Amino acid sequence: MRVLIHGSELAAATAAAALSWVGHRVAWLPHASADWPTLSQSRWLSGEPELMGRLEEGMTHGSLRILSQDDHDVDDEPFDVMWLAVSPDQRRDAAECVERRMASLCPGAVLINNSTFPVGETEQLEARLAGCRAVALADLLEEGRAWETFTRPSRWLLGCDDDRAGRQVRELLRAFNRRREVIQRMPRRAAELTKLAINGMLATRISYMNEIAGLADSLGVDVEHVRQGMGADSRIGYEYLYPGCGFGGPNFSRDLMRLAHVQSASGRHSALLDQVLDINEHKKETLFRKLWSHFHGRLGGRSVAIWGAAFKPGTARIDQAPVLTLLRALWAQGVKVRLHDPAAIPAVLAEVGEHPLLEVFEEDPLTACEGADALMLVTEWKAYWNPDWPRLTDLLGEKLLLDGRNIYDPAHVAACGLHYRGIGRRADP
Repeated sequence: MRVLIHGSELAAATAAAALSWVGHRVAWLPHASADWPTLSQSRWLSGEPELMGRLEEGMTHGSLRILSQDDHDVDDEPFDVMWLAVSPDQRRDAAECVERRMASLCPGAVLINNSTFPVGETEQLEARLAGCRAVALADLLEEGRAWETFTRPSRWLLGCDDDRAGRQVRELLRAFNRRREVIQRMPRRAAELTKLAINGMLATRISYMNEIAGLADSLGVDVEHVRQGMGADSRIGYEYLYPGCGFGGPNFSRDLMRLAHVQSASGRHSALLDQVLDINEHKKETLFRKLWSHFHGRLGGRSVAIWGAAFKPGTARIDQAPVLTLLRALWAQGVKVRLHDPAAIPAVLAEVGEHPLLEVFEEDPLTACEGADALMLVTEWKAYWNPDWPRLTDLLGEKLLLDGRNIYDPAHVAACGLHYRGIGRRADP
């Protein structure tokens, strides 16, 4: 098929790479806010496993062309599919792009809305199309493993009210639907709401587990026992039951706000979602409060090492990441920060600038601990899981490790001579 993709989101880049990889003829038009020269230099795209290599492969083989906003007549042969993957704040631009590119679509073409828009937006986009159908395809990509989740999906969530359009989408994605049936079809509005509801449920589980971790701290209980006991219940399971210092990310946080907005617009205010969001913001300060408690509020002039700035391992993004809240709290107390992250340092510097209380590192994580009183683990990059414990103990002046992701064994850390404070877990030498 001939496919026109519009957008500069991860979903657009991944669709362009994957669809051209399996033989479709793809033209990718990035959004004006981030054209190809900008995207090609971005750390979040170049750091996504396999993706940049697949894009270059598609361009080399001729199955993928990347357009600019000046390319008005992209080709003489019309497109069978228009794939829309833009951010929620680009809705108006997306609608204008659909109208502007109508002449490039063949009769009976399908618009695939792969963006997270308000419920009902796909229907409104279809109203702008003369004789074409619009479907909603939920963006279920996982940042850090986008190529894998697109090419080997556990499922596709398709909102489609037209059988012919459904068949076209199935043909487009046939190469990724061979091992077993992974396309789950439902009405468009149901798919749009389901996408938001999924992230709302996951966020609720995380926030609930963080609340239980806080209670465990108060009662002197190791929350790991509680987590394992809950996960063993078949009605609950283990997924998303790991307490931590808060979640972030451009899609997860954005989808929660979108769901809250949908609730409010419908006249059904959600106190539960408000609590989930409040708990998450509160948890971003957890490590700071533990540091404050350990030093009885005397933080001025101290130095703290932080491992991890990205909102999750495998990405260079820091959108709504806990580290931003943590940095502001530490600097307000005059604490010097020595920050290490293998991918997200440029994003941090772009956000906070050259702060006098900030020193950054991208190579050896232990270098960031030199001269530090304590270490805070914020993002669980694999490089942090098994440090040189004797050297780490020697480097930390006050022998304090604050584990914001509970990746370490408290007893082992304490045996190495460090005070361990996790989320609902603790141990002392």
